[in-house]
Amino acid sequence: ALVFLFVWVALLLAGTLIVAGECSAVVHATGMRTEFGRIAHLTQTAGETESPLQKEIRRVSRLVAVLALGLGVLFFVIGGVVGMPFWARFMFAIGIIVANVPEGLLPTVTLALALATQRMARRNALVRHLTAVETLGSATVILTDKTGTLTQNRMTVREAFVSARHRLAAKRWPGGQDLRLRAVARFCQSLRFPAGQPSGDPMEIALWQFAGEIPELGVRAGEIPFDTERRRMSVVTRSADGGGFLWCKGAPEVVLPLCRTWSEGEQARPLDDAALALFRRAHEDMADRGLRVLALAWKPLAAGEEGREEALELCGLIGLEDPPRPDVHEAVNRCHSAGLRVIMVTGDHPHTALALAREVDVVRTPQAVVLSGEAVRQMTPAALQLALDAPEVLFARVTAEQKMLIVQALQRKGEIVAVTGDGVNDAPALKTADIGIAMGLAGTDVAREAADIVLLDDHFATIVNAIEEGRAVFDNIRKFLTYILTSNIPELIPYLAYVLLRIPLPLTVIQILAVDLGTDMLPALALGAEPPHADVMNRPPRPRHERLLSPALLARAYLFLGPLEAFGALAAFFFVLHAAGWQYGTALAPLDPLYVQATTACLMGIVLAQMVNVFVCRHPRLPLWRFPLFENRLLLAGLAAEAALLLFIVYTPLGNRLFGTAPLGVEVWLYALPFALLLGVAEEGRKRLVRRSA
Repeated sequence: ALVFLFVWVALLLAGTLIVAGECSAVVHATGMRTEFGRIAHLTQTAGETESPLQKEIRRVSRLVAVLALGLGVLFFVIGGVVGMPFWARFMFAIGIIVANVPEGLLPTVTLALALATQRMARRNALVRHLTAVETLGSATVILTDKTGTLTQNRMTVREAFVSARHRLAAKRWPGGQDLRLRAVARFCQSLRFPAGQPSGDPMEIALWQFAGEIPELGVRAGEIPFDTERRRMSVVTRSADGGGFLWCKGAPEVVLPLCRTWSEGEQARPLDDAALALFRRAHEDMADRGLRVLALAWKPLAAGEEGREEALELCGLIGLEDPPRPDVHEAVNRCHSAGLRVIMVTGDHPHTALALAREVDVVRTPQAVVLSGEAVRQMTPAALQLALDAPEVLFARVTAEQKMLIVQALQRKGEIVAVTGDGVNDAPALKTADIGIAMGLAGTDVAREAADIVLLDDHFATIVNAIEEGRAVFDNIRKFLTYILTSNIPELIPYLAYVLLRIPLPLTVIQILAVDLGTDMLPALALGAEPPHADVMNRPPRPRHERLLSPALLARAYLFLGPLEAFGALAAFFFVLHAAGWQYGTALAPLDPLYVQATTACLMGIVLAQMVNVFVCRHPRLPLWRFPLFENRLLLAGLAAEAALLLFIVYTPLGNRLFGTAPLGVEVWLYALPFALLLGVAEEGRKRLVRRSA
């Protein structure tokens, strides 16, 4: 028996000390295939740096291990002072250590993270790093893209500014005024045509469809690709005689300076200051209405002439409409309710960005600050941090490097930052952020590799759902700790009473193990699997340095729920003794049938109280009837297993031999049950007082 106890204690302490390093346990990497191609692994091992959750679990584990060992040594010494034999003191110390080790912490943390990961996968968010789930739940700022995340990424050409007039895109214009504009839209693209249908960038598909059927003007001979620094692209086509054309499209700010003339019908007119002012006003007008504006230009090429982006002729401006996603407005408002700050970071024009931000409630006041990427580049780190103090701020015409600078500035302010990205250039920002979120549909492989979470639908509402799941993880671990620490007190107090009051030991070490590693385990794990409650997104993010073992949690478990459980367990113990005529001071042998039955009653009292406690631990403030009984089926299964195990321990010969127990009469159960119910009533009363005082 001593060897058995030594092994158990060694395993428990080793597991407790290791738990933080292992809390990111790997769920076997699983590939998931969608209609859009291979998505990154669902889960992998944790990244290079230790997550906040890992650090906190490691801290809690060390604290609990030191506390358990310290109490064991202390009571071993106290036992010697009061004259207990060595082996009795040793067994007593073992019991104290076992009673204070939360054996289920490691599996509960892993289960909470794994189940949250599965729920997030069902809601179109694939988690690559397990601990990223909880980190996302503590996020305070979301840096989000615009196109495809807040919008549908289904672009259509709504209007054009051509021949110095605004024209609706759905109409053909007289005199061939739109021919050159449509030619640029048709040929300046990098689309693919599997099965004859265009595939690629939604913006280029919209331009190609707008252009319609146009006679071929040569074959594609070269391309100057788009990048975030140039903000434009060009395509060169050549005819059989060696001549050809250069077709260019891009942001008006960068294309207009490359143009010398502009098209008015079939005429080419000089692009003087007055014409530039006209096009810039048109650009701002379209951007103010939320349209994404592109400038389209061209030039003919002589045989042997290089395709340089200079001396172009401006054909006109195109305004593309990309409507917001239907439920993004609600998702943004959920972020506001949850105390999350949403900052849009986009490559679009500031006016376009601001118009959409107002439409989806990212910006709700007239005093919003709009910063361009160029302004960010010129700011010092301190100036950027001060700029981010504005209640509402958004960034436009931002490059990947500037996006990373914004992330770093927010982190220096103590924020926990989640960042979305889809391109190769977004990888630094995704890596720098506390949580990198890549797009699964429009995202590149590099972006997905750099991210912690991959969105299968590229949808902002999915990010909000993932944050909800992440917040539930921290709450669930606290529920587990409250539940499991509560049972430490009724396991500890019998030993204190045994030493201080000189009564028979109400609970044996093997019976403590029966509670900690048997009856309590499945209900405790079930608390780690609780789905998010509706109120989780109605409170601000938890502070970065908030502890799992908060003073309120410890007071609730150790000073309120625990003593109530201990009172009921000892009451059942003494009920059995006094019913048999036991007198105070009378010694009982370890194998005395009366003593065995009394310790069984104490064990039963603890388990009954824990079966009630698991319901009141589902929320620290809300009443238990606010939680549907069948919402967490694992909890019901855990309670059924707990009841079955208790009956096995009490009423089967094998259980009696293993755990030193004896069958109990119905009257003992009826006596112990009101004490268990008293715990539930007292806790619900405490919750009501807390709600009233809030």
